[in-house]
Amino acid sequence: MAGRLHSKLSQAFEPDYIVVIDESEAHRGHAGWREGGGTHFRVEMRSAAFDGMGRVARSRAVHRVLREELDGPIHALALDLSGSDG
Repeated sequence: MAGRLHSKLSQAFEPDYIVVIDESEAHRGHAGWREGGGTHFRVEMRSAAFDGMGRVARSRAVHRVLREELDGPIHALALDLSGSDG
């Protein structure tokens, strides 16, 4: 699943920097956790596509791209997003 998220986000935002981390194991026993992981992710991404956008607009843009995954297997998505200026 991390590879799928990385691919979709890279295609949509052409980031200068992107890291997708599966944090599912750290949430073992919590709501939404499933055996095998793929439920809790952290995305760190820097892209010129976010220039001029506020924090909420950046998050909404990512959520639109990952709508299918967020409606399905992903329970939680933490985002650290910035424009090209950092």
